[in-house]
Amino acid sequence: MFSELLRVPIVTPQVLVPVDVLAALLTLWTLVGRRRGLVLRLIALVVGAGIGLLAVWWFGDVRDTFGVAFTPVTRMWVALAFAGIALALVVLVQGGLGGRAWGRRVLAVAAMAAVVLAAGLGVNVDFGAYRTIDQAITTNPYPNGTLGHQHAAAPGASVVDAATWTAPAGMPREGKAMSFRIPGTVSHFHARKAVVWLPPAALTKDPPTLPVLVTFSGQPGQPSDMFQAGGMGRYLDAYAAAHKGLAPIVVAPDQLGAPNRNPMCLDSRQLGRTATYVMTDTVHWITKHLDVASGPSAWGVDGFSEGATCAMQFSAEHPDVFGSALAISSEIAPFTGSAQHSAQVAFHGDRAAYAAAAPVAIMRRNAPYHDHLTVFGFGQDDAPYRATTARLRAAAEQAGMQTDVLVSPGSAHDWNTVRYVLAHGLPLVIAHLGLPAQDGAL
Repeated sequence: MFSELLRVPIVTPQVLVPVDVLAALLTLWTLVGRRRGLVLRLIALVVGAGIGLLAVWWFGDVRDTFGVAFTPVTRMWVALAFAGIALALVVLVQGGLGGRAWGRRVLAVAAMAAVVLAAGLGVNVDFGAYRTIDQAITTNPYPNGTLGHQHAAAPGASVVDAATWTAPAGMPREGKAMSFRIPGTVSHFHARKAVVWLPPAALTKDPPTLPVLVTFSGQPGQPSDMFQAGGMGRYLDAYAAAHKGLAPIVVAPDQLGAPNRNPMCLDSRQLGRTATYVMTDTVHWITKHLDVASGPSAWGVDGFSEGATCAMQFSAEHPDVFGSALAISSEIAPFTGSAQHSAQVAFHGDRAAYAAAAPVAIMRRNAPYHDHLTVFGFGQDDAPYRATTARLRAAAEQAGMQTDVLVSPGSAHDWNTVRYVLAHGLPLVIAHLGLPAQDGAL
């Protein structure tokens, strides 16, 4: 029963409306249930809401602590949460003796809990992060995998000819996501388990040679994010269902090392050799264990936020490996804390070296690119990343890349944007990787 509760959707009106109504009723009862001290409680509500808005402004707009442009909806929920906390604190301090006083305290705590829960659910809906409680508390739900009939493709192998491929009887209807440990043999980078997604065709006894897509979560995050929050497997299953079980193999390595770390997909003494982990250890693991085609025409990379920045760095720096990229809300440069701190931890304070690591500088340095596609995406309400995307796209086109841009309507720097861009952008990338073009979004 408990496990079933964890899988209940928390983004539906059936859950959200009762929680919101309960929070409103408890708050109203706490506020006006006793005339004495009413003015003070009203002041607490206003001051609490003001503190919440000030906190969002300071940590979000001024300090950019989270690297996210908060929407008016999220700001409203934060303000309401702080208002509920302030109201409860005032009621607890106002005190009084007797059973009624304790009743008021219990009611205030219940109201505060309900408001905070409603705010949390509201922010979650706005960011589009988790559909169930299970998703929120399970960092990697995918079992340890075995590769079965997978084997390394012959050197120089090409992507299967979809026109001549015939799906065998008994082929699974859906792909499968599994966890694998990709060792940092050369980099000595301490990575968490990667997630590998195999399409239905790759799960057959004699799997075809397929393209590969390397995908990165944002920060904070974990390798499973693009599947759990982004729904990547669902979109790829939709593509495979329309194309005889064919789709790219997807590998989601850990470029962070821990949820709140950001090694910036660079090699540094202080943060670790993340670039070597991805471009040497992970690439070698893929070619050794998976039946993937050779050459940049069959290799792509994608990511969201910090992960999109990594995708741009690797795609721009290694066009001999990656010929396609999908960058969802990419930063203009690798970034942790501030430009000064980023340069300090990665390049011993050398700002020129740090500037040279930005995707724009890399593209300028390695131009011209040939048969290289980069698809950009961002949320309509995400002004900062609209600006960075415009700069990155201009630099990409100037360097000779083919580009496209997708704008997610009514979303910002959130997983709603990720899902929209994946649904509309994956078909473009998949076609460039050598599989059949998809008619419309997934």
